[in-house]
Amino acid sequence: MQMYKRTFLSVLILFCFGTVIVKGQNEILKTDSSYLLMQKVADWQWNTLETNGWKNHKKDWTSGAMYTGMMAWAKLANDENYYHKLIQVGVDNKWDTGKYRHFADDYCVGQLYSQLHTIYKKPEYIQKFKALADTIVTLPHSESLEWKNGIYTREWAWCDALFMGPPALGYLAQTTGDSKYLDKSIALWWKSTVYLYDKDESLYYRDSRYFNKKEKNGTKVFWSRGNGWVIGGLARLLSVTPENHPERKKLVKLYVKMSEKLASLQQADGSWHASLLDPNSFPVKETSGTGFICYAMAWGINNGLISYKKYEPVVSKAWAALKSSVHPDGKLGFVQAQGAAPDKVGYDDTDVYGVGAFLLAGSEIIPMYINHKKDVFVTEIYNETSLEKEQTIEVKWEDLSRKLKKISPYKLVLRDGASGLLIPSEVEYSGEKPQSLRFTVKVSPGTNRIFEVSKS
Repeated sequence: MQMYKRTFLSVLILFCFGTVIVKGQNEILKTDSSYLLMQKVADWQWNTLETNGWKNHKKDWTSGAMYTGMMAWAKLANDENYYHKLIQVGVDNKWDTGKYRHFADDYCVGQLYSQLHTIYKKPEYIQKFKALADTIVTLPHSESLEWKNGIYTREWAWCDALFMGPPALGYLAQTTGDSKYLDKSIALWWKSTVYLYDKDESLYYRDSRYFNKKEKNGTKVFWSRGNGWVIGGLARLLSVTPENHPERKKLVKLYVKMSEKLASLQQADGSWHASLLDPNSFPVKETSGTGFICYAMAWGINNGLISYKKYEPVVSKAWAALKSSVHPDGKLGFVQAQGAAPDKVGYDDTDVYGVGAFLLAGSEIIPMYINHKKDVFVTEIYNETSLEKEQTIEVKWEDLSRKLKKISPYKLVLRDGASGLLIPSEVEYSGEKPQSLRFTVKVSPGTNRIFEVSKS
């Protein structure tokens, strides 16, 4: 029987019901769209840096942490301009790391270089970082991690380093295919964990100076952002650790323990205050620690490590706290200043690493919500190349029918899952029987696009 197409699906819906649907959609996008809020925050940060200059060097850890979120946003945004900005950072840095060669803060930027290399495959992006990593994996790393004699320039002796160093080596392993970088990062992760992790509290001390310090209420000193660095770094390390790696189960067990503990410490406002065990000492939400914790938990849900039913309320409350901290112009507030311990924070306080945490969180929140919607068929594509692609996606009608009961070609809506924008599509028929839904979209380099089909 002859096949033919009817190209009226989304177009007809827009024509007949456009006023209602478009108006409603725009209202949602204006008031409650995580996607547009992420865009506003990312654009505010880039515009501020381009207008006012960089507070710290582009190789600095603060910048490196921001790039992690900007990369996650670029993957979601379907706009290569964000990658161009990040590539320009690499060019400005001459694709090199910071002054202190073995200082994790100074090679946090290696995460950016490796992730860009995965998309664009340009050897110069990772050449210098790889040379440094080749040295790191051969060093004995036999020193004590006690905070003295500049140990931080040689070892991961403070918990922040677990966000800066392990993912940098892990992403290099992913893009080069050489597992020695990942194996070394995991080995050094456990060295730092043995020294800094408190098994009774399932939390990390910032460094050895805090082993015997107490908060005002007599509890141990555990810093929100410090533990955010750890669980965020652990999520990123796990993201590049194969399922069959001999250390993966042990890393997952640690991740689950930290998630359980941190969930129990979330405050009524949805955030984690600067001091985890004495939240009233600084009784205000703090967005950098909250952002990294929210990111890690949403990532864990998306990857099946923790339960959606149990942790979605935690993640959603955290995301609400983060969204409410964004100023009307896109500035993210309540970011604790650079430091090493819990401290005060206010509405106007911001810094680039807080933006990185916010964008990382949003990049996992959006797919988490999409993949757990009821009565929605979800499909996604990833452009792993360095060129924009125009791609046609075909969804079998029988697959749609299994997810969407009693569907009609005349009452379906196709949307970009992240932005919520309507996408024209067509239904292919065999006689009078629908066979498939087809649509064609452009996908920027390195972009992951999620699409959802629902009843109108």
